[in-house]
Amino acid sequence: MNFTRWSARLPGTQRRAAARTDTTVSPDRRGDGTVPAARAEQLTDEAPPVPAVDDLPVRDVLDRVPALVALVHGPDHRLSYVNDAYVAAFGMRDLGERADEALPELDELGLFPLLDQVQRSGRPRTLKSRKAPDGRSYTFTCTPVTEGDSGGRGVLVFATDVTDHAEAAGRLRASESRQRETAVTLQRSLLPQELEEPDDLRVAATYHPGGTEAAVGGDWYDVITLGGGRTALVIGDVMGRGVRAAAVMGQLRTAVRAYARLDLPPHEVLQLLDGLATEIDANQIATCVYAIHDPNEGRLVYASAGHLPILVRDENGTVQRADEPTGPPLGTGGWMHTSGSIALTPGSTAVLYTDGLVERRNEDLDDGIAALERALSGATGSPQVICDRLVRSAGVTPEHDDDVAVLVLQHPARKGAQAELFRNAALELLGGVEAAPRARAFASGVLTSWRFPTELHDLGVLATSELVANSLQHGTPPMRLRLRRTDRRLIVEVTDGDDHLPRRRRAEPVDESGRGIAIVATIASNWGSRRTPGGGKAVWCEFVLPKP
Repeated sequence: MNFTRWSARLPGTQRRAAARTDTTVSPDRRGDGTVPAARAEQLTDEAPPVPAVDDLPVRDVLDRVPALVALVHGPDHRLSYVNDAYVAAFGMRDLGERADEALPELDELGLFPLLDQVQRSGRPRTLKSRKAPDGRSYTFTCTPVTEGDSGGRGVLVFATDVTDHAEAAGRLRASESRQRETAVTLQRSLLPQELEEPDDLRVAATYHPGGTEAAVGGDWYDVITLGGGRTALVIGDVMGRGVRAAAVMGQLRTAVRAYARLDLPPHEVLQLLDGLATEIDANQIATCVYAIHDPNEGRLVYASAGHLPILVRDENGTVQRADEPTGPPLGTGGWMHTSGSIALTPGSTAVLYTDGLVERRNEDLDDGIAALERALSGATGSPQVICDRLVRSAGVTPEHDDDVAVLVLQHPARKGAQAELFRNAALELLGGVEAAPRARAFASGVLTSWRFPTELHDLGVLATSELVANSLQHGTPPMRLRLRRTDRRLIVEVTDGDDHLPRRRRAEPVDESGRGIAIVATIASNWGSRRTPGGGKAVWCEFVLPKP
């Protein structure tokens, strides 16, 4: 094989030769420059002759380069040459054979279609970091060449050993994968492992970490049963990514659960969270929605700290956005949050979500929320089915670039035998000495009609008597008694106009009062009190129903 003939046709060879010819200095102009002619002649005499690139023996050059080199020609890619490095890597090869027989290692690497492309297009192509049968990784560059005056076409295969780089990249990917796994594990461990199951609501939630890097976000959600049939629902998003955001999220979620036990209105909970977020990290902010569902009211009372609006779908499929108020994110300070409400009637479905579900680059946020509304309007089934459907409709994939958290709650419309398990009864108490006997008689009649066993009936009447007596002694009108049953518990609640919350205390033998709340706390499964929005308080207790 005449390598001089081939090398003369390598792309760029003629251009470089022409450039050297054009820039050659003529003898009669050597003295016209800044270097005197005598000095130029002296330098010329002293400088050793430098051979031109075209004068170098091509085969010697290719045999000595550490890269793997092979030369094929013709439409069937017959092997013309392999250098010493190629032979050392894959063994001797028979020249003149077809490449699919002489170079099987290139076939395993899928290089032959690339050879065809290079030969057809006349343009070089590169295949990066492929692992060869010898266990090492190479980057292959295929360059078209032309065979002398005959115009025959060939391809020069040049393979650079990148094993060290490939192994380093593999170690880096493995390290990033371990870091991501650790971060996601931390994130998931800070989320509720199992959602609490309210009596009157069906709930489901889902969380999808964003992207493939280790920097997970700070999205979270929670469901908190408050007692007395009420349920708190919360969803939030800590700005930023990484373990730090997840750690702040964990602290905020724990704080929300603690504040929820105080049974405060939603805006007061956010007010406390705002101050805590500033103390945790003054440079970290978070958005949050805190909502409370009371089955007796048929509404969702909520407060928002810079979060996206709650969506509610009624039983007819109409979707409504929760209106203002929306305050600034947590951690900004100096803002008085306020509460709003939206109807959540039987048959309704509400969705709380983070911005990863609706926010897209180069798209308006309102467009994303509108798309979610359309998806929700046609979504039916259980809360988990709706969760999955909304995530799919938003195009969320494992490569999604932001975390996604979705919380779905349904207020089922119960009918028939199921409706018999959810009953309410209320009595207005006008005060006076006849109020307590009237309340006991009312409770006894209601509990008898609900067919409670004798023991539970008597405990319910006793709890009613003590709560009413406490309200008559320490409260102010208006007073009201409410009895409620679900499929799991009996709830007794008394409201009045005084906002002083009772507390359980030890009564001394000579004390004439102070035993009512202690008796209720002893006989009931749970009890509590809270201030009501219009002023006043509610004191409640509940009894777990025996399983059928």
